[in-house]
Amino acid sequence: MTSWQPSALDAFAADAHRLAVSFEFFPPRTPETEAALWKTVERLAPLRPRFVSVTYGAGGSTRARTHAIVKRIKDETALTPAAHLTCVAASRDEVDQVARDYWAAGIRHIVALRGDPPQGETRYAPHPQGYRDAAALVAGLKRVADFDIAVAAYPETHPDALSAQADLDNLKRKIDAGAGRAISQFFFDVELFLRFRDRAHAAGVAVPIVPGILPVTNYAQVVKFSAQCGAGVPPWMARLFEGLDGDPETRKLVAATVASEQCRRLRVEGCRDFHFYTLNRADLSYAICHMLGLRPVKAG
Repeated sequence: MTSWQPSALDAFAADAHRLAVSFEFFPPRTPETEAALWKTVERLAPLRPRFVSVTYGAGGSTRARTHAIVKRIKDETALTPAAHLTCVAASRDEVDQVARDYWAAGIRHIVALRGDPPQGETRYAPHPQGYRDAAALVAGLKRVADFDIAVAAYPETHPDALSAQADLDNLKRKIDAGAGRAISQFFFDVELFLRFRDRAHAAGVAVPIVPGILPVTNYAQVVKFSAQCGAGVPPWMARLFEGLDGDPETRKLVAATVASEQCRRLRVEGCRDFHFYTLNRADLSYAICHMLGLRPVKAG
């Protein structure tokens, strides 16, 4: 019997008003990809997400583009934008000025991250006059203004962490510094996320830990992403996408099914917030939200 039986769907529909979703975008590089991004924004906006975030490239490489996209979302839509901000390749004064510029532009939400090493470097090293890590960045942002701050959480442990416990201690420091929620790295093993959530709560992390959901549009790309960030890809996923390299339509159907079932199981376990890594595409995230019971709200 399928998990999506009528009784479950009825329960999800009745509970949909309690859900909160958010969507992550990245700054486009060309006029064509920028046009595609705005189509994605327009498609997802009627679902009334809690916020939409815009990423920040390694080494601050997309700083200007991130700022431009965030400000345009603020000025031209009814959405709440959140800007990613990192510690990499900038002094504390430079980061603080970026934060002040966001506050002056009406941006109140920040996703505060340590950040990845600049291109060509393999290990993270703090700027000599910069914030040493995400916890220090959160504290610094709170000194600039009363931002609503989200931070990253790693159910499978950050690749640079000395241990799972050290990684959890670091998450606790970020929360204690003033973050109001944590967004998880993407994962595919629901039980693993639930065990991590339980450990975090037992360690005193009292803020919501929002599961990060990555719909798999390109299996080979996901394997590459996973190797970089330490996320596991279970063997059953390889079998599901086997033979579909040249069949994008079937890949979409499989991807939507996998992510929807993942969200269904998380929802049964009490998750009410979901953060979607959209890769600047709307179709799969929209379909999954529909399966969760969310429906578009017409303007006016």
